[in-house]
Amino acid sequence: MPQVPKTCPATGQPTPKDYLYTLNGQFVDTTGRTLLLRGVNLSGSTKAPVGQPSHVLDGFWSSAQAGGQRFLGRPFDIDDGSADAHLGRLRGWGFNVLRYPIPWEALEHEGPGRFDYDFMDYTIRVLHKCKEYGFKVYVDPHQDIWSRFSGGSGAPYWTLPACGIDPEAFTATQAAIVHCEYANPSSDTPDPAALPSMIWSTNYSRLASQTLFALFFGGKVYTPKCIIDGMNIQDYLQSHFIKAFGILADRIRDAGGLLDDVVIGWDNMNEPSEGFIGYEDLSVYPTVQGSALKKGTMPTPLQSFTLGMGVAQVLDNYTFGSFGSTRSGSVVVDPKGVRIWADPSTEPDGVHPKWGWQRSSEWTLGTCVWALHGVWDHRSGSLLRPDYFRYNPSPSGATGVPVNFLKDFFLPHLTDYVTRIRTAHPSAIAFVQAPVFAIPPAIPESLLQGRGCHSTHYYDGLTLITCHWNFVNADALGVVRGKYSSPIFAAKFGDRAIRASFQSQLGMLKSDGVQLGVDAPGPRRYPTMIGEIGTPMDMDNKKAYDPKSKGYGDYSAQERALDASLNAADGPNALSYTVWTYCPDNSHMWGDGWNNEDLSLWSEDDAGKCGHYDGAAGSLASARALSASLATLPVPSSPYVSTSPSLTVKSVPLHEVLAFLRDGARAIRAFCRPYPVKVVGTPVDIQFDIRKASLKVKVRVTPADAPQTETEGEGGEGLVKDEDNKHESMLPTEIFIPLVHFASDGCVERSVAVRAREERAELDPDAVRSGSRSTDTLPLATSTLLGSGREKIETEGYAVEVKVSEGRVEMDDGEQMLRWFYDVPVGGEKEVSIEVTRVGGAIDWARVTRRAARAGGGGSTRKRGITKWVERLCAGGCLIM
Repeated sequence: MPQVPKTCPATGQPTPKDYLYTLNGQFVDTTGRTLLLRGVNLSGSTKAPVGQPSHVLDGFWSSAQAGGQRFLGRPFDIDDGSADAHLGRLRGWGFNVLRYPIPWEALEHEGPGRFDYDFMDYTIRVLHKCKEYGFKVYVDPHQDIWSRFSGGSGAPYWTLPACGIDPEAFTATQAAIVHCEYANPSSDTPDPAALPSMIWSTNYSRLASQTLFALFFGGKVYTPKCIIDGMNIQDYLQSHFIKAFGILADRIRDAGGLLDDVVIGWDNMNEPSEGFIGYEDLSVYPTVQGSALKKGTMPTPLQSFTLGMGVAQVLDNYTFGSFGSTRSGSVVVDPKGVRIWADPSTEPDGVHPKWGWQRSSEWTLGTCVWALHGVWDHRSGSLLRPDYFRYNPSPSGATGVPVNFLKDFFLPHLTDYVTRIRTAHPSAIAFVQAPVFAIPPAIPESLLQGRGCHSTHYYDGLTLITCHWNFVNADALGVVRGKYSSPIFAAKFGDRAIRASFQSQLGMLKSDGVQLGVDAPGPRRYPTMIGEIGTPMDMDNKKAYDPKSKGYGDYSAQERALDASLNAADGPNALSYTVWTYCPDNSHMWGDGWNNEDLSLWSEDDAGKCGHYDGAAGSLASARALSASLATLPVPSSPYVSTSPSLTVKSVPLHEVLAFLRDGARAIRAFCRPYPVKVVGTPVDIQFDIRKASLKVKVRVTPADAPQTETEGEGGEGLVKDEDNKHESMLPTEIFIPLVHFASDGCVERSVAVRAREERAELDPDAVRSGSRSTDTLPLATSTLLGSGREKIETEGYAVEVKVSEGRVEMDDGEQMLRWFYDVPVGGEKEVSIEVTRVGGAIDWARVTRRAARAGGGGSTRKRGITKWVERLCAGGCLIM
């Protein structure tokens, strides 16, 4: 790693000590250590306002038409104390970065140019709280399918009537599947609980989404008649979107103490879609653009045009199973004259009475915009220009050369967006996100200015759609990229082949990062962040949620699926990522509160189960969320430690920390995983075996990797000579070693037994805490040299065996951190390695829980015991401030 500069490459200004660089394909701190940023999206439930999850029809349309609901309270309530619990939990899981979704609707729901400054200020308060816990944050302007009102999330309601669309006609015309209006095919009565898994994503190939994205990115080219307030609809939509997030950036800047310290960068629009742009033939199903998922009814573009004008169509219908989509017949869809195109009477004299815009007389309401531009004849239903979107149809652009969405439409918008954000946040990292699985266009260095990151998403699509961990999977990315002559060759059978395929696919996505700064000299310059990756928790008909099921509380299938995905980010890929998602208000009934998705790593409905022999969900989960152990538990310092003078951390026994970290978590062994957080050198291989609780890390080290510290050692900057005249780094490689995997037997047993003891005869809470701190604990640390570079370390909470190729280690169990010091070569390069294994192998949580159950007896007093424990733990004030 070359020496890090002392100034920001984008501004030339000196950098603060907690600054992050993007160099040589890595995130790098100011000492020159390579960083892995791993965390979570906070939060998926931010897609909708508090109290209006996607399944709720009451108030859905009326509130939007009145100016929309506010998003105050997202991603969590900052005033009730629960923020400390949530953020403490996330840090305790080893996360150090948050992707922060904010839909455009949250900023500008009241109308064009009317911004919700109260929500922006609320966001600033949340960001300050994130700072207290040492998180880095990158902002995600989140959307799916354009808007909540077209079956997804993102844009405000008023953008749809601005496009001449009546969204209340979407359900009748199947222009979009809207969750709260979804009806089982056998009934006309809305039944949102029956919404099939992931069917929302088929909206990407339906009329509403395809039209809206075509207008947003290509309106000037494809709909020149669509003029509103004197500008083309493309400029109108893009200018409002960019201004909204620009004002948010301004406000965060003006608040002080957040830019770079906390907010390191900004995504562009989440999962941008091409809409119709690039379609070769509007008479057939899309195969590349948007979503190729076939599930339920599937209109061709021409059929969707016709349905949008209120005319019945016969549509193919598909089912989806372990081997993909299968046509299952046809369905007649009859809108009975209902059109998605707004009636001219809604805008007297071309002016909207509510939103105030002036529409051009050329833009005739009540008629499909694609008929208005000669793509088809809505009277005869005939398609006039099947390849309209393949080329630039304007007279000046009719070259016969196919358009390139990424170069011709996406990149100009990205340039305008990044330029505006940088007026407020000059050193912002531009997290560049192209459409899903698309290779980003060549991004010029003049835009990135040394501050960029390739931001991409990856999901195991088969598991996501079927909600089942299958013995067969497929190389979906390889199919999209043309790797196979036939999709059948993309099939992968068995866990080993599936895991290898996932890792190969993430390696391919990582390699796409070479498109960023292509005109800059030198090797690959920018890192890759997997912005979304995750797995459904409601697998197999929610059997883990059903007290009557043998699988109640069993997340083993979810664990296997999520481990396979996150393992793909390890290995030689050594990728940063933010898991989708963490929802403070997740429930077993409605999941993450959006389109029946249920991917949250934590649920209050699971709180209280962990370690309890009766397996029941705890009714006092909310009370426990305010306990001192939740708000003040020791959290990993890596990569950043909060230096706030107001932050005081009480000493909490590690078995209580462990119990807290497991409480309410789902598939925790998969996502709470060990990894090198700060590395002297470059990690070249990470192998974590969840079945053996064993971590192996290899690091390449060169002379340039000597850390740059404020105080030089006698061996040179960042180095100290030892008695053998070698040069040991003054700063270590820091490796997160989670208690969830590496806790000692005693710590594990106490973490389970403390709850069991509470359930017996209203145990005095003082006895729980005093007992756990004295006779039940080990000495602070003992270390036994075993020879051949092996060392056994036992502390209050850990019992691990460490093997290093060279150097020495220190264990800080309060921070769940292993620090590894080794020599930096004076010349040439070398590879060093470390292996960390739990003494006794992987924790058998089922066995420990059964033993606690036998020791605990009945649970009739469980509720009162926990209540006393919480009350005592919180006595005298239990929050950080």
